[in-house]
Amino acid sequence: MTVGVAIGATGTGNQIDAGVRLAAEAAAAGLRSAWFGQTFGADSPQLAAIVGREVPGIEVGTSAIPVFGRHPLIVSSQALTAQAATHGRYHLGLALGTRLLTEGGFGIPYERPIARLREFLTALRRLTETGTADFHGELLTASTPIPAHVPGAEAGVPLLVAAMGPQALRVSGELADGILPYLAGPRALAEHIVPAVTAAARNAGRPAPRIVALVHGVVTSDPDAARAAATEQLAFYEQIPSYARAIALSHHHRHRYGGGRQGPDRMFRTVFVLTYIRTELESNVRHTEPRGTTS
Repeated sequence: MTVGVAIGATGTGNQIDAGVRLAAEAAAAGLRSAWFGQTFGADSPQLAAIVGREVPGIEVGTSAIPVFGRHPLIVSSQALTAQAATHGRYHLGLALGTRLLTEGGFGIPYERPIARLREFLTALRRLTETGTADFHGELLTASTPIPAHVPGAEAGVPLLVAAMGPQALRVSGELADGILPYLAGPRALAEHIVPAVTAAARNAGRPAPRIVALVHGVVTSDPDAARAAATEQLAFYEQIPSYARAIALSHHHRHRYGGGRQGPDRMFRTVFVLTYIRTELESNVRHTEPRGTTS
């Protein structure tokens, strides 16, 4: 198992400069990779490409780009460019996204997400491996009247999916190279997520998938403040079925947020220090990305 870090916006200063600086510090500390999320701010493939170019040796990736509001031709171009810029150290993470951000941000219906993911991966795989596509699905069309390859990225791009629900895991096992589960504890990974995606890959004749688990690492002398911060920053995810399921399957207390100490304690139990990650997750996780702070 290797350990990397997810790097987000710092809130002050130039985000690109900060990303390069933090990735360089991570590499110097022995971390193997740096991952960048995608919202409506910085373009994560560009940021990953810049960081990978500036910090030799570190692997970089996006975690993750929603398939709604994007097209395989555009995402392939971004990913292949990042792969060429980093000389083969870039990993592309995709996600289903959420109804709130899809409909509220892009103004498009959040419909048939699993079918869209399947079609997106099918077209994208061909594009990243060959630079060509002639895909005509129910929801997407991706065709290349002129080649879409990027010299320097001939080896293709590893495709990962932020999948945790049964249908998304099945599609990811069949068509992707791995998954990016988030907020899933050791029990959810060992008993549900890893077996499901591994079985789907095996049935499709594909290699065992890479498991890149994103978990929060906190080093603090003030546990109460950490609980409060976890509650405030992470409660949103319990509104999303796949995340709520992962939290429940991790054997956390089955109660909703609603004041008192129980709510913070439930989400806080998904925040692991690195020692716990190594001892409890190593048998199921092939790569770990801590997301968190020190205080």
